[in-house]
This record gives sequence, C-alpha cells and structure tokens, in this order.
Amino acid sequence: MLLLLLASAIFPALSGSVSSPAAVTAAFAQLRSLAGDWEGKDGDGNAVRTSFKQVVSNTAVLETLSMSDAEEMMTLYSIDTDGIALVHYCPMNNQPRMRAIPPDGEIKELVFLFQSAANLPDPAVGHEQKLVIQFADKDHITELWTWRMSGKDTRMVYRFVRKGGA
Repeated sequence: MLLLLLASAIFPALSGSVSSPAAVTAAFAQLRSLAGDWEGKDGDGNAVRTSFKQVVSNTAVLETLSMSDAEEMMTLYSIDTDGIALVHYCPMNNQPRMRAIPPDGEIKELVFLFQSAANLPDPAVGHEQKLVIQFADKDHITELWTWRMSGKDTRMVYRFVRKGGA
C-alpha cells in the first residue's frame, strides 16, 4: 500500500502532468465565469439545460444539469492542489470523482478523467467516466460526457448557449 501511495505521488511529476498554480487559478476562474443559466441541445437534438453557481465563498462551482429524458444531476468543481477536481452526483446513486490538469496558456478545454467513485459496488455498474468541457467563447460551451457500463463507453454531447447570451 505504501508503494502504491508513493508511486501515485511521484508519477504525475515524472509524467509532466502537473499544472502551474497560475494555470489552475486561470482554469478555475474560467469555470467560475460560467455562473448563470444555459440552454442547448444534446446530440439527438433534445433540449438540455444547465446552470452554474459559485458556492462556498466562491471556492467551488456547482453545476445542475437537466435533460429531457433523465433526472437532474449535479457536479461540484473545486481546486485540488495542481488540478481541478469534480464530484458528480448521478441519478444512479454513485458519485464519480474526476480530475483535470489544466494546461498553461489559453484554456480551450478541460479534460476530467475518472479517479474513483463513491457508492460504486463494481466498475461494470453504469457511471460517468470522463468529462470534456470545451470553451468556444463566453456564451458557448460544449460538454462531452463519457458513460461507462460493463466496460463499454457511450459518449453524450451537450451544446450550450448562455441564456441572454449571443
């Protein structure tokens, strides 16, 4: 167990996947700038809505996502040392935890990769595995979610426009 913990602490530094504090701060500021209501369509043209709200003295961002064919979901984003962490609260009653390592420079997208999950009895049980948030401009974002079940991935695409935006 000690060897595993040591390897997990050292490996990011060796692989070059550590963000600078400035990159993390900039990425989180970009997430905070999403505050407000958004509407859009999924990959099949169905209506979707999401809203972002700064919470806990602006140290976290809470997203509430609503789709026409599913129950509401929530995702909480926060800074986690050299990255951005998220916890996704799913109607499947599991809570995947993911992490993104922001790039230095302009942030066109954040890629959140699965780390672990609470209340996931088996990896074959359906859960969110990956999230990519693409920032087109201040009023347009795309979320690319990857759902994994029994080892098979399904990609879901949501394109959003800020309400009242361009």
